[in-house]
Amino acid sequence: MTGSVRGRLVRTEHTGAVSTVVLDSPHNRNALSALLISQLLAALHEAQADPQVRVVVLTGTGSVFCSGADLSERRREARPPSGNDIDGAGAVAVTGAVPGAVPATGGDQGLPTFADVLSCLAELPQPVVARVNGHVRAGGMGLVAACDLAVAQASTTFAFSEVRVGVAPAVIAVPALRVMDRRSFTRWALTGDVFSATEAAEAGLLSAVVDEGGLDEWVHEVVRSFHRSSPLAMAATKGLVEGLSGMEWDPAMASAEALSDELFASAEAAEGMAAFLEKRTPTWVAELSEPRGGPEPPRAPGVRG
Repeated sequence: MTGSVRGRLVRTEHTGAVSTVVLDSPHNRNALSALLISQLLAALHEAQADPQVRVVVLTGTGSVFCSGADLSERRREARPPSGNDIDGAGAVAVTGAVPGAVPATGGDQGLPTFADVLSCLAELPQPVVARVNGHVRAGGMGLVAACDLAVAQASTTFAFSEVRVGVAPAVIAVPALRVMDRRSFTRWALTGDVFSATEAAEAGLLSAVVDEGGLDEWVHEVVRSFHRSSPLAMAATKGLVEGLSGMEWDPAMASAEALSDELFASAEAAEGMAAFLEKRTPTWVAELSEPRGGPEPPRAPGVRG
């Protein structure tokens, strides 16, 4: 279904234990309007609360994954620049346009913000895969960076286009600097130049680059691997990646040791070790053949430190 200004701009498709969240506003290149942001955040919260969802896939319709801010919406607002305007959703559409930015935090009317979306993506207990269906600009770069894995076709291009219109990629720098090497981010963020999928992978923004038509096969193989992994262990591993980054050695080791002890004492670890020794399939794999609506899996402990 194609989105409209007041219609459904984000849709969710469920296939087994996979929730695919689709940006469905191709008429404006899946721009980050206030309505799309609100619907995207609601879709992510729905996936987070669904115990049957093991994996979330984020993708879009059309030839552009996400072009950044909804520029026509920003023109209508026509408000003077403020601190919140210098943010990572400031956009130039793939074909070139005027500046625009989505409020970074605490919207004037208490509406969901782009920062809320990025934080939610990072905090979901399920692994999130960005299936980058097309070109990415400005705020769309933050969506890709906030996902756990990201794949794009070799023809896809990327750009931190904010500096070309007088703003900075401030909000999207938070997830981008967690996955990209500093030198690469600095180059692309300061110049605003368009770069290739291969260069995006070399910088750490992408997990893989595939040939034309190879997105679904790559995502399918990754999802198959996720299905064999314990939901509790995956959620804990996501916490480790974020929680241990930047910590000093001793507190990081203490936190990791405590988490390891907690996980080894969990029911899922007992089941996993028993299944390995008995040469059988763990229950979390067998459960995938059951209809949606089964028992809720245990929640993952957080990383302390």
